[in-house]
Amino acid sequence: TTSKRLADRKIEKFDKNITKRGFVPETTTKKGKDYPVGPILLGFFVFVVIGSSLFQIIRTATSGGMA
Repeated sequence: TTSKRLADRKIEKFDKNITKRGFVPETTTKKGKDYPVGPILLGFFVFVVIGSSLFQIIRTATSGGMA
């Protein structure tokens, strides 16, 4: 069995933890804008999407809309 003193310490530690819930220290929060992907990968993705759509528009226009 656990001793009364050990149980009291655990209860005190638990009670202190309860009052701290929801308060996140400033050091753990992210500052500024941080993207999940790098700028090179994002630029490549935009280039591929816009380039392919432009290519499709030009292809459709030159074939007379029958593609």
